[in-house]
Amino acid sequence: MAGGVRTGIGWDSHRLARGRRLILGGVELEFDRGLDGHSDADVLTHAVIDALLGAAGLDDIGALFPDTDAAYKDADSMALLRDVVGRVAGAGFRVDHVDTTVVMERPKLAPHRAAIRATLAEGLGVEPSQVNVKASTGEGLGFVGRGEGVAALAVATLSAT
Repeated sequence: MAGGVRTGIGWDSHRLARGRRLILGGVELEFDRGLDGHSDADVLTHAVIDALLGAAGLDDIGALFPDTDAAYKDADSMALLRDVVGRVAGAGFRVDHVDTTVVMERPKLAPHRAAIRATLAEGLGVEPSQVNVKASTGEGLGFVGRGEGVAALAVATLSAT
């Protein structure tokens, strides 16, 4: 394993659907629709997972937790995150910082940002000051702008242990 600092990027998107829970960064938000997917469809946590895996050179979320595997049906994405943090540590890295952006029209993320930040930090095994959660909208453009789905982007910085 090469030492130093590594950076990875993660991206995910899911459709909004009736009859599903809206979970972002491990926090359930009150909304009339939730994210559709094989697991709990937590786009934010999925983006963080891919950013961590990319920085550590450990493949991607689909390779580790395929949506064709019944074992991951309705899986708790925070449990998947903790698994990945263990893999990252096993590869000789520690999490230094994670920066995220959630892109959605509604509901507004601002009232939930502190809880999401704290929950992600706990799952990552870091202090909340090492996690940033931002929000943006689609400004009426694309699937996000039309309120059809939610996207998330994450950047993770790791250091060799």
